[in-house]
Amino acid sequence: MADTTLKARPASHAADDSGLTYHRALAFILAGLIFVLDQATKWVVTYPLQLQERGEIRLFKFFDLRWVENRGVSMGFLTADSELGRWLLVLLTAAISVGVVVWLWREKSRQDAIALGFVLGGALGNILDRIRFGYVVDFADLHFGEWRPFLIFNVGDAAITIGVLLLLFRALLTRDRKPKKEV
Repeated sequence: MADTTLKARPASHAADDSGLTYHRALAFILAGLIFVLDQATKWVVTYPLQLQERGEIRLFKFFDLRWVENRGVSMGFLTADSELGRWLLVLLTAAISVGVVVWLWREKSRQDAIALGFVLGGALGNILDRIRFGYVVDFADLHFGEWRPFLIFNVGDAAITIGVLLLLFRALLTRDRKPKKEV
């Protein structure tokens, strides 16, 4: 007969599990909030502000709302000019999002989990646009005179960029120091 008794895990593992659960929950809540904010801002510019019909709304000398239907990914790469291309792009971005979820689930660092939450929330908002409309709604136009340091973007794009920059910063500048070997 097999032993069916539950074996107690060491206290250190229980503490690790609760920390991971907290990091995961925080990251998924953040992703959900970013997703909702992204979709809410797109709804506002699409319906109440009717930006699609108006084309542009000047807000400040350095910031306008400008309607752009982004049928590709960053900087015009992988533009989907057909229905097949659209759905292949949906599949590609969904697969990347699944990869982010797996990474987030395994991530032990709270900072990296938060960064992945930013990426996931932004990606899900853009994927939903592509499914619903066939393009991603971009509208934020930051500029200084004629110089535009960014392409026209949305909340989801900004969240993805912030998340990736946080991950790069941590990977390049805050590496864990290895303990010195005792002699």
